[in-house]
Amino acid sequence: MGVSRALISVYDKTGLPSFAKRLRGAGYEVVSSGGTASALEEAGVEVTRVSDVTGAPEILGGRVKTLHPRIHGGILARGSRDDAELAANDIDRFDLVVCNLYPFRETVASSDATDIEIIEKIDIGGPAMIRAAAKNHLHVAVVVSQDQYHEVADAIEGGGLSIELRRRLAAEAFFHTASYDAAIVGWIGDDLVLPLRRVSELRYGENPHQSASLFLEDDVTSFWSNMTQHQGKEMSFNNYADAEATWRLTADLGPNSVVVVKHTNAAGAAQAATIGAALEMAWAGDPLAAFGGVIGVNGTLDRATAEEIAGRFVEVVVALDVDDDALNVLADKGNVRILTAPLPSADDSDYRRVSGGFLAQERDTEGDGEWKVVSQNHPSEEEMASLRFAWTVAAHTKSNAVVLANGPQAVGVGAGDQSRVGAAERAVAKAGDRANGAVAASDAFFPFRDGLDTLVAAGVVAIVEPGGSRNDQELIDAANEHGIVLVFTGERHFRH
Repeated sequence: MGVSRALISVYDKTGLPSFAKRLRGAGYEVVSSGGTASALEEAGVEVTRVSDVTGAPEILGGRVKTLHPRIHGGILARGSRDDAELAANDIDRFDLVVCNLYPFRETVASSDATDIEIIEKIDIGGPAMIRAAAKNHLHVAVVVSQDQYHEVADAIEGGGLSIELRRRLAAEAFFHTASYDAAIVGWIGDDLVLPLRRVSELRYGENPHQSASLFLEDDVTSFWSNMTQHQGKEMSFNNYADAEATWRLTADLGPNSVVVVKHTNAAGAAQAATIGAALEMAWAGDPLAAFGGVIGVNGTLDRATAEEIAGRFVEVVVALDVDDDALNVLADKGNVRILTAPLPSADDSDYRRVSGGFLAQERDTEGDGEWKVVSQNHPSEEEMASLRFAWTVAAHTKSNAVVLANGPQAVGVGAGDQSRVGAAERAVAKAGDRANGAVAASDAFFPFRDGLDTLVAAGVVAIVEPGGSRNDQELIDAANEHGIVLVFTGERHFRH
């Protein structure tokens, strides 16, 4: 058996010199090219140049250097069946391929990158070597990340790379090139390839008979990828769905807001001078629906607020931060999942699974639409602030949605009704006496005045809705008849 050989060609050279030295210490010959070879030589690692192996110089400014039979033959060679052909062509085997790729995504993300600069960062030789080694993982190991250097070096020094390790490395390598190609597809054309990395298996899906897993987009930073779970049981499918809805609404309501969500809809929402006060107001929005819900805290979860939470049945709490005293208070509530995460971004895409494919859209955000008072009466500053609060909650509520608010507090949420008047009736029923003097927001226009009449009969004094119905004038006349405020936004927020 000949000397073991490693082919190394990387753009990101972080951690490479020490890894290569361990390979040399284990008896490996290191074959490399271009900047990688120079960096290793500067670090004192003995290197055989690729051009010395191939007998051909690098050409086209380095575009062609490893695309050669003496390189790919050495990577793709199988067991003894290929020995004669290798000998006839003076080709030596490779046992290890170490490769990472040109920074295509980073170049695209650069605001001043030209198309020519981006194209030059589409790696050709790298993916070819990686895929060849991954295909031949029964005989060759492939490393695509510096995070793998230590494990691979330990295995080599411990006696060799097992087939289980080589297979796992190959799976990661194929995902690496697939994710890389997905980024290129997204840049150059209109098609969409989503590289989804399986992060964890969940206990079950929405119901116990359904299996489920969490997948996150590769190389995409989200609040989930930066989330920390401080205590509690493993997150479930429904926990993730509710926490996502909770955290997006909490972020849009701003600092010192607290949201209580059940089944992805707000049971309560409020903003106050303190987090503790906001929690009390949010929970009071619908205490019955809040039972077993998810709480979002746009601020630091402190001891006083934790003491209030400890006396309630809550599945998940997600906050910007949590202090040690709060964690100590909740330590006895072992089933409550305490999460901290940065606020979510609104610049990602929104996907919905349909049979055989996906619907894709820009994520819905509250735009800068021009609000127009269309009634004879105009809102006070306090009423306008309350309308904006209700409008934000309505935008995060399943359609048809009507939300009642008193100041920065939701007091009645009508969600997911098949008719808009039904949503209004539901919101009024939730609010009870608190509807008197409240404002209301509807995520889409009222097609008839019956919804407005229902709200006014309960005591609502101002309504905000998108407008755009052929019956808008009927609504305006009804508002003036009742002497209430009516505001059109020119923008709807369906959430199906």
